[in-house]
Amino acid sequence: MKKIFYSIAILSLLFTGCENPMEDIYEEIDANPTAIVGDVTYTVTDEDYEAFELTYGSFNSEDEAKELLPDFLAEKYPVWGKGSSALVEYKLYIGNAEGISDYTYSDEYSLELTDYPSFTTDNAVAFYESENAGDFIPTTLEDNFTTAEEGDVVLAKYSQYVGETVIGITEFYTADFAGEKSLLDYEAVSVSGDQTWVATQYGIEVTGYDSGERYENEDWLISTGIDLSSFPNSTLQVNQTFNYGDPSGFSVLISTDYTDNISTATWDVIDLVNVPDGSTWDDIVSEEYSLAAYNGETINIAFKYTSTGSETETGTYQLNYVSLKASGVEGKIESVSEFYTFDGSSWELSEGVYYLSDADFDSMGEGDDQPGEYNNFGSSISPDDYLPTFLGIKYPYAKEGDVLDVIYKYYSSSSGAQLRGNLYTYTSGVWTGYESTIVTTLQLGHDGTTWVPDNTIKYELTGADYTLIADTYRDVAGYSSAVGNLENYGNISTFNWDDDQIDAAINTVIEARYPGLAEDQKFAITIYVYDGSSHNITINYILKDGVYVRND
Repeated sequence: MKKIFYSIAILSLLFTGCENPMEDIYEEIDANPTAIVGDVTYTVTDEDYEAFELTYGSFNSEDEAKELLPDFLAEKYPVWGKGSSALVEYKLYIGNAEGISDYTYSDEYSLELTDYPSFTTDNAVAFYESENAGDFIPTTLEDNFTTAEEGDVVLAKYSQYVGETVIGITEFYTADFAGEKSLLDYEAVSVSGDQTWVATQYGIEVTGYDSGERYENEDWLISTGIDLSSFPNSTLQVNQTFNYGDPSGFSVLISTDYTDNISTATWDVIDLVNVPDGSTWDDIVSEEYSLAAYNGETINIAFKYTSTGSETETGTYQLNYVSLKASGVEGKIESVSEFYTFDGSSWELSEGVYYLSDADFDSMGEGDDQPGEYNNFGSSISPDDYLPTFLGIKYPYAKEGDVLDVIYKYYSSSSGAQLRGNLYTYTSGVWTGYESTIVTTLQLGHDGTTWVPDNTIKYELTGADYTLIADTYRDVAGYSSAVGNLENYGNISTFNWDDDQIDAAINTVIEARYPGLAEDQKFAITIYVYDGSSHNITINYILKDGVYVRND
């Protein structure tokens, strides 16, 4: 009962005698050379990385780990003092394999129509199978990258015909309004007036008449975007009718920059030949109008109708049919992307690198959350989950040690679409990716004030180590008594071993167990001694000029 009473009394004095008694206790512990000594091995968790605000779940450098971990340990182990140690295991980002960034940050060049050798003769928009792209692309790159330096890389994108091709006339776009009784996918825009476009069995009409009255009116009918990139030198033909009045009340226009506002787009008025004159309801088919000026562009075609309300300028306009044709090559086309490297004098096809095509992504699955869904990898679709299998299928005869840089499209919610890549090595029958993030450790020690990075290796001598010492020094002059005592009693007697002999023996053990370490490597060596009683002691060493010396 007295012991309990005294304890309560002491605590009462502590808590009434100062504002923050625990602070005084901690200060006393820190000042006390016999402060609590702890030794821990700790693995940094995902929650820890979040607390460090390391959003990628790893440290970006060893220096960053050395900067952040001391305060972390001080908070986690607040009562530990001098002599404490912590071996912290953490993830370290070491960057991509060498050379990957040359490809992921390369320039890109998409071949233009005029870059294809058969464009001028056949309107070919790709390389024929008989044409080797590598015979033409280097010259094209020389013409477009005139200041290239050795080592520069370009991703060349081009089209390739696959299989049989046919040269002829292709009607690649039609809009047939007759009988459809709809506007199809055209957009109707009313600028002024109450009248609008109306679908009939003959076509779509717009007029300024209403109940016998004539009104001012402006209405537009605009197509969706029409991609001409695969149809050079195409032509436009329109079947239309205009009844009554001045035919200037309607016009055909083309824009290459229309989005959703006709007033902000640039419109070219097309001068069609053979158009209705307003005197008849007969369908009039225009002559073909060349769209060569828009080669390679995506265009919107607009049909504009205006009426003034006057007797001679208020008619009814009807659009029946729109057709775009092109002479050229019909056949299956595949998109190809290849890297070229400038060697100082010419562009050469890059070796040892593969760029994943859309078809490659599709081959890995086109369903939800599969690479082919959007033809890219991402945070939820890891390349390492797919590429080892893909490469195994694509390169069935790979040999042990083969390496390949694989570049692919990647989408990140934080940085958007980008190119990423990795080095894959064929090892033990499997393609394995280079690890850009590794697991490593950092040793830290408490110096009495704070935690500091410390490379100290703690090691306690084993029976095999004592045998090694005895075998090494048994026949060395001056050691016979020391070795004899060790073999008889199994410990290091300070009455038989002097400090120099102990240091020599410890050097022998360290060099045997940890050969080839760098200058300033530290050790805390625990040995079993007899100095009047048998017990363990720990001696600190540091490597200086090839010898481990005491470091107290």
